[in-house]
Amino acid sequence: MAKVSLQDINRIYGNVAAIENITFDVPDGEFWVLVGPSGCGKSTILRTIAGLETATRGKLYIDDQLVNNIPARQRDIAMVFQNYALYPHMSVAENLAFGLKMRQADRALIQRRVQEVARSLNIEHLLKRKPKQLSGGQQQRVALGRAIAREPKVFLLDEPLSNLDAQLRDDTRAELKQLQNRVAITTIYVTHDQVEAMTLADKIVVLKDGRIQQIGTPQAIYQNPANRMVASFLGSPPMNIIPVTYSDYKFITYQQTIAIPSQLQQQLQPTSGEHFDLGIRPEHISISNSDTNGDLQTYLTVEVITVEPLGKEILIKGQLSDSLTTIDFFADANWSGKPGDYLKITLDSNKFHLFTAETGNRIEFAD
Repeated sequence: MAKVSLQDINRIYGNVAAIENITFDVPDGEFWVLVGPSGCGKSTILRTIAGLETATRGKLYIDDQLVNNIPARQRDIAMVFQNYALYPHMSVAENLAFGLKMRQADRALIQRRVQEVARSLNIEHLLKRKPKQLSGGQQQRVALGRAIAREPKVFLLDEPLSNLDAQLRDDTRAELKQLQNRVAITTIYVTHDQVEAMTLADKIVVLKDGRIQQIGTPQAIYQNPANRMVASFLGSPPMNIIPVTYSDYKFITYQQTIAIPSQLQQQLQPTSGEHFDLGIRPEHISISNSDTNGDLQTYLTVEVITVEPLGKEILIKGQLSDSLTTIDFFADANWSGKPGDYLKITLDSNKFHLFTAETGNRIEFAD
């Protein structure tokens, strides 16, 4: 096991920067997840750590040893790829043992490690089979097992679950988390799936266009996103982003008004006509059951566009009139509305997030 440290890592191809100024430290034994949209540079970072790519600039340390010029085979890193990369002519047992054999480990040690890993992954009954005789989930377990059997310092996983169906992906994700807790190998995991990132990670690194947007625990990033991109990427469904303009102690969006809490008004001190992006999570929006408006500024009216029953609740996508802005929110499972209906929804003003319209950065407020 080891600490992994990246200091100002850059990877440039010609005139294109794949990753820029990547700096973070993964403590010994922690599970970190790199997440972001396709092309954000997360796999490039992983391959640079593995030694499959060379950093154009910056320093990479593994266990306080500078490894920029150390070849991949000498970094004591195990990597699991999206396509499993199993040897088709070898049995499961031979695949599990391959890394140890390449390091000329003792035969008794190899047999013991193969049995231990097979037992921990529940693939003991598959040891004599070839990869083509396995399901996708079983092949993935073998690929994980082959990496674990070596007992590497660092464990790298590049979207290892993306080829599995939804139920198997959920099951394998849970098994992977339990396994990492047991073996406590420093792990860096790449995915574009924000649900995987939220459920697996000790810390998440959110990336966009080759740059780090935010680093933090899943809950910290979810509750306090650094910018509009992070807010709208993490969460299922993601945070709603509503363009608003300040005027006379209220926000205006497409001819509708939203009240501004007095404390927020005092801290923000906006000027008339100033533009913002207001963010609010779907779970902080509710359908108003009142026919009387009360304070009209606490409501928005939306047209129901889609209705998605989820069993215990219903996900509704509404649209603000005369706009392309949509708002996701939930209703009770017994809600009986339909597309085309108009609903009055209440926004919890204590859960507002505000982002600058120009940069998208989150505006911080005192508690």
